[in-house]
Amino acid sequence: MFTKLLYKVFLFIVILPVPQVFPQSKVDNKGGSLSDRRPALPNSSPRTYCNPLNIDYGYTPIPNFTEWGRHRATADPVIVTYKGDYYLFSTNQWGYWWSSDMSNWHFISRLFLKPYHKVYDELCAPAVWVQGDTMFVFGSTYTSNFPIWMSTNPKGNEWKEAVDSFEIGGWDPAFFLDDDGKLYMYNGSSNRYPLYGIEVDRKTFDPKGTRKEMYMLEDWRYGWQRFGEHYDNTFLDPFIEGAWMTKHNGKYYLQYGAPGTEFSGYADGVVVGDHPLGPFTPQSLPFSFKPGGFARGAGHGATFKDPFNKWWHVSTIAISVKNNFERRIGIWPAGFDKDDVMYMNSAFGDYPYYLPGKNGSANDTNRAEAGVFTGWMLLNYNKPVTVSSTLGSYYPNFAVDEDIKTYWSAASGNKGEWISTDLGNIATVRAIQINYADQDVDFLGKTKDVYHQYKLYHSADGKKWTLLVDKSNNKTDVPHEYIELQNPVQTRYLKLENIHMPGGEFALSGLRVFGNGNGSKPDSVKQFVVLRTEKDKRSAWLKWSPVDNAYAYNIYMGIAPDKLYNCVMVYSSNEYYCKTMDKEKPYYFSIEAINENGVSARTKIVRVD
Repeated sequence: MFTKLLYKVFLFIVILPVPQVFPQSKVDNKGGSLSDRRPALPNSSPRTYCNPLNIDYGYTPIPNFTEWGRHRATADPVIVTYKGDYYLFSTNQWGYWWSSDMSNWHFISRLFLKPYHKVYDELCAPAVWVQGDTMFVFGSTYTSNFPIWMSTNPKGNEWKEAVDSFEIGGWDPAFFLDDDGKLYMYNGSSNRYPLYGIEVDRKTFDPKGTRKEMYMLEDWRYGWQRFGEHYDNTFLDPFIEGAWMTKHNGKYYLQYGAPGTEFSGYADGVVVGDHPLGPFTPQSLPFSFKPGGFARGAGHGATFKDPFNKWWHVSTIAISVKNNFERRIGIWPAGFDKDDVMYMNSAFGDYPYYLPGKNGSANDTNRAEAGVFTGWMLLNYNKPVTVSSTLGSYYPNFAVDEDIKTYWSAASGNKGEWISTDLGNIATVRAIQINYADQDVDFLGKTKDVYHQYKLYHSADGKKWTLLVDKSNNKTDVPHEYIELQNPVQTRYLKLENIHMPGGEFALSGLRVFGNGNGSKPDSVKQFVVLRTEKDKRSAWLKWSPVDNAYAYNIYMGIAPDKLYNCVMVYSSNEYYCKTMDKEKPYYFSIEAINENGVSARTKIVRVD
């Protein structure tokens, strides 16, 4: 299903002698005092979440994918709602998750494939759909002997075979049940062949007729469909994969992933038709798109409604450091506008957002906020960092550079290793995200009894420390731990002390602090210029005057002034090469500046023909 690319990475590791941290001491390594009394409480019923999704991702089960280092990996997620709960399936997890609130996910261990299938993949890119009172699951295959499974109690892990072999198979499959009771299947993963669709019998799952071509990429027209990190097509032709079908207002929205799962620009496009098997007309913009920020990529996913009728999209985030298929999962709000244009909102897409409402709560005020950005800003981008030790060239500031591909590593995974981040001034802290990196882990496949333990301190002066969060007795796997504080704190320094790592070194790709900097919002951007070349109208060069009190910018773009649905977050730069446009349409752009205190007003919209 994926582009088969491998690259070599050489890591030169040097262990530096450094002083140790305060193991169980009331004095830290700088002579400051520590207090473990009265830790602040994380919100036991959080109203917010932060991408990447914090679930117990399994490690890749494929040995030759671990030659650069063993690592967590999944992709190609599907979320369906069933009896008021959310069910999440994704590649190679040897099971699935369920949640009642889209915040706390519970893993259910389950093998859907049998020994005679002789594959490493345990449900690669699974198809999941609900038909009546029954949930169905089917995994990617080029063979004809994979079963379709069914359950009326997936929470209880009760499954049986609907059919022991699905004759026509299909890689990256998706099933869609229409309102008239007809069932359709879509599949395809190739840089030579299109997506295919076919009607199947909803009782026997026998195909009705033969597969029809649905859509093939048109990268000659749509710039975002070009292969590569820089949309240049110089290495391979682009891949189309990961079909998903959504119906809205009588129209059919066939979604697909492109141009390659390894890249920041991995996205989901959408074509629209009046029948499940087409013909279809493409929307010019990629529907699900997140090429900037900390966690990049938003391709090969699924669109679903929460129990309160709001749309969401779940899709794949790329890391691609220890292997091209090192990936995570993100969830973003989605929807349809008044003209039935399908969109996904990725602005501040890896900052805290409000969760859906809670089941069983008729007066839950969170329902109105669901899918809305909290306004909690990142407080420690590229701010000063001190650490207990450093392994080789995995430098401390890699933990605060807003790039999930880079990380700081301590020299060990021992209890007492620590990292401290300075916010620069007293700020209002509302949430913290701890993104662990897989440095020297030795796990292969889904592993039980994996957990992290830590203590998080805060200080106003860097000398007297107060315990903020105590997870020293935690027994859960939290690779992208997100802590929403029950009450905000006014503080300047935060210090994370390791108690227990499941394996390898104490390493972080992101120690991210959210809240408000207690200062002024940034000035607006001046002299915003968009240069669209006649040589290739799929591309443009964006430049603007730097804003002195901003650390980042959001660029909004679209094919109408009121439809700026694509957003790119740019850190520490005043230019961006946009190569994602439809060559046959005019485009509209606007930009806003970002700092610890909020967001500036957007600039006047610029049109380029």
